Amino acid sequence: MLKPICCLILLLCFCSSASAFDRVTGRAFASRSEIIARNGMAATSQPLATQAALDVLKQGGSAVDAAIAANAMQGLMEPTGSGIGGDLFAIVWDARTRKLYGLNASGRSPYSLSLEHFREQGIERIPAHGPLSVSVPGCVDGWFELHGKFGRLPMAAVLAPAIEYARSGFPVSELIAYYWQLSVPVLNKWPGFEEIFTLDGRAPRKGEVFRNPFLADTYEKIAAGGREVFYRGDIAKTIDAYMKKVGGFLSYRDLAEHTSEWVEPVSTNYRGYDVWELPPNGQGIATLQILNILEGFDLRSMGFGSPEHVHHFVEAKKLAFEDRAKFYADPDFNEIPVKELISKSYADDRRAMIDPARAAKTYDAGNPALHAGDTIYLTVADSEGNMVSLIQSNYRGMGSGLCPDGLGFMLQDRGELFDLEEGKFNTYAPHKRPFHTIIPAFITKDGEPFMSFGVMGGATQPQAQAQIVINIVDFGMNLQEAGDAPRILHQGSSQPTGEKMRDGGTVSLETGIAEETVRELVKMGHRIGKNVGSFGGYQAIMFDKENGVYYGASESRKDGQAAGY
Repeated sequence: MLKPICCLILLLCFCSSASAFDRVTGRAFASRSEIIARNGMAATSQPLATQAALDVLKQGGSAVDAAIAANAMQGLMEPTGSGIGGDLFAIVWDARTRKLYGLNASGRSPYSLSLEHFREQGIERIPAHGPLSVSVPGCVDGWFELHGKFGRLPMAAVLAPAIEYARSGFPVSELIAYYWQLSVPVLNKWPGFEEIFTLDGRAPRKGEVFRNPFLADTYEKIAAGGREVFYRGDIAKTIDAYMKKVGGFLSYRDLAEHTSEWVEPVSTNYRGYDVWELPPNGQGIATLQILNILEGFDLRSMGFGSPEHVHHFVEAKKLAFEDRAKFYADPDFNEIPVKELISKSYADDRRAMIDPARAAKTYDAGNPALHAGDTIYLTVADSEGNMVSLIQSNYRGMGSGLCPDGLGFMLQDRGELFDLEEGKFNTYAPHKRPFHTIIPAFITKDGEPFMSFGVMGGATQPQAQAQIVINIVDFGMNLQEAGDAPRILHQGSSQPTGEKMRDGGTVSLETGIAEETVRELVKMGHRIGKNVGSFGGYQAIMFDKENGVYYGASESRKDGQAAGY
C-alpha cells in the first residue's frame, strides 16, 4: 500500500504530464477540434457575423451573399479593423465555371493631392491619421462587383442582419473592446468620431451594448440605391463636404471615378499544392516567394519549432520582404515583374544567399529580369461548392479618425503606406493605389478547391500564410492545428514606405517554441524580441472531396467562430 505522500507525488506527476494533453485527440497546442459540416461553412473573427453568414446561406444565398453579410456585420461590430470606409480584396472559387476569380477593390489617392504638397509642407512621411492619409474607400464597390457576378439574394436581404444589429445594438466582444479603448484617445480630436464611436466620450466596454443608427441609415441607403448612392449620390456628397470642412483632399470626383478591378490570381506549386494570391498592389506574392525559397529545404526532417526550421523560415521571409519593399506597388504606374518574382528559378537564386548557420543582417532586393503593393478576414462556402476568401480593412487601427457627418463609419488611412521619396515603385502620385497589406489566399490541388484561408495582421500576413501552408503540407497538421501552432514573427525588414532593414530585424516566437530553440537562434545571430498581439488572425475552410464535407477553423487568438450547417 502506498503511503499518502507517495500518492500525492504520483498524482502531481500525472497532472503535470497530462496538463499539456488535455485533449484526447490532436496536438497538445490545439485549442479545439475542427468544425465539420455538409451544406455550408463560415469562419469569421466575430461569432455574430458567422451566424449572420449562416442565416443568409440557409435563406438560399450564395457564399458571396453570406460573405458580404458577414463583412457588413464586422464593419459594425469590429470597427477597430474594418468598415465601409476601407478597401477589400477577394478570391472566389466558382463551382459552375470551376475556376478562381480575383477582385482588387482598393481605392486610389486623391486627384488634388500632389507629391509637391508634401514637400512644401516639409512632410517626409504621410501621417497615420487625418486628411493626408485618406484614399478612396473601395469596400462598397467591391461588394457590388462580387454580388453582381456571384450573388443570388437581393442586397436588402444581405444587409438586413447588419442593419438590425446597428439599430437594436450588439454586445461588444472582449478583444474588440480592448482595441477600441486604445483608439479613443488617439482619434477623438477628429470631427464626428466621438459622436459615432464613443459612449459619453469613452469606448464601450466588454459586454456593453453598442448601437450605431447612423450606420444603419447608411446601410439602408446602400441596400436601396446600390453602389451609385455611395460613389455618386448622397453619401458621396456628404463625404465631399466633410473633407472640405476638415481641409482634406478626397473629393466627389475621386469617388465618382472609382472602379474595382477583376484580376487573375497568381500561384506557385508548393509540394503538389497550388497556392493562390492576388498580384500587387497587395503583398500576396510575398507568401509565394517565401514558399518557393523554402521548398528547397527539407523542413519536415528539421522538425516543427526546431532552430533549423525557424532560422530558414526567417531568412526566406527577409529575402521576400526586400523584394516586397522595392517592387510591390500599383501596376498601373509600374511594370511589376510578378512572373519573375514568383518563378522557381528566381527562388533558386535567392535561396543560395541563405547561410544555414548564420542570420543575415541585411539583404539586397533581387534583380528579376523585366520584360518590354488592422484588418478582418473571413471565408464562406455554400452547398453548391462555391467558396470565397475575403479580406477587408481600414488599415491602421480604426482608420484615419475622419468620420463624415452622420454616416456612421470612418474613412481609411491606407494612404499612409505611400513612399514620399521620388522615383520608387510606391512613390505617392495622384489617383494611384498605395501598396496594400491585406491579402486573401486560396489553395487548389489537382485543379480542385482545397482550402480558402487568410491571416489578418499587416506585415504578419504573408509570413503567417506561409506558416499555415507549411504546417499543413510539411508538418501534417489539421486545419485548426495549423492556426493554433506557435507562430514565428520577423519584424524590421525594409518597408515599401522607405525604411531599411537594420541589424537583421527582430524575431519573436510565440509560447510553445522551446527555449532550446531560442538559445540556438541567438547563437546564429538572430535578435530575439517579445511581442503580444501581432501574430495575426486566421480563419479557414477546407473542402474534403472524398466525403463531401467542409472543415472549418477559427483563430484562437481572436474572438471568432467557425460554424456550419
